[in-house]
Amino acid sequence: MNLEHINALKKLLSAPKKIAVIPHKNPDGDAIGSTLALWHYLKSKGHETVVVAPNDFPKFLKWMPGAESVLNFEKENTQAKNILHNAEIIFTLDFNHLGRVGQMTEYLEKAAAAFVMVDHHQEPSDYAEIMYSDVHMSSTCEMVYHLLDYLDATDDITSEMANCIYTGIMTDTGSFKFKATTSTTHRIIADLIDKGADNTAIHSRIYDTNSPSRLHLLGCALKNMVILEAYNTTYITLSQKELDQYKFTKGDTEGFVNYGLTLDNIRFAVIFIENKEEGILKISFRSAGDFDVNNFARQFFNGGGHTNAAGGKSDFSIAETISYFESLLPQFKKALTK
Repeated sequence: MNLEHINALKKLLSAPKKIAVIPHKNPDGDAIGSTLALWHYLKSKGHETVVVAPNDFPKFLKWMPGAESVLNFEKENTQAKNILHNAEIIFTLDFNHLGRVGQMTEYLEKAAAAFVMVDHHQEPSDYAEIMYSDVHMSSTCEMVYHLLDYLDATDDITSEMANCIYTGIMTDTGSFKFKATTSTTHRIIADLIDKGADNTAIHSRIYDTNSPSRLHLLGCALKNMVILEAYNTTYITLSQKELDQYKFTKGDTEGFVNYGLTLDNIRFAVIFIENKEEGILKISFRSAGDFDVNNFARQFFNGGGHTNAAGGKSDFSIAETISYFESLLPQFKKALTK
């Protein structure tokens, strides 16, 4: 974050304001962790602050301090619209394009507030007056820690904030195994533990609260796995019928795509999940090494993200989408097998 934007943000926050803090649609641990951590801080400084999420978030994140205060745009529509309309500042966290908030997009586009972006994804759009964008960061939660440092506020980090920030860093780094995890990341984690983050309890609340139906769904997903040895690639499919059979709830497929990368020699892992309600296939891409799934998702599946983790979508059936996906692989064979 450059000095000009740091000073502009300090000036913007110098007096109490009405502030909305926004995560992306289908928020994950990093989105909820970063927005709640910032919400705690802004409230402590006297700002009238509300987290407005585009839709609901997974049950395994609802233990987080302040989670009960998050406004769900889908369910609390009138109240949420009023918050956005009256906001003087809108923070957008863990996304860099207003299209990532679903039905909220038009209301953010019409908002008169000053926008502040905090995000680590590639190719940010330019809607924000104050932008903190860094694709090398492990997570938006790590960026929130640095943001507080820029505001001379790391001493203000409470145990509640520490638990939120720790959660986002842990989940977005795959429990600290992804390449973006640096020595600085670990120093921040150490400081968060010193400030009250309960690392053992956080891990248990995120990873050890499975329902039997979720594990059965995982079994179904792994049974559906296809391995394309010629391209060091694997993919999983889950139909709406299978999701319904195993009583799918939001967040149940989180992390399924990563199982593909645990296979020896696999460099590219994908999961295709049917969503009849939205009329699309949701796609997650993961890669090992330098195969760029961000560019792959942007070029072919109307998506994007990071070099090794991205998302996309398809408007076609599972069979049609798989056929198209497989037809693309020959042009990437050298990159996937070198």
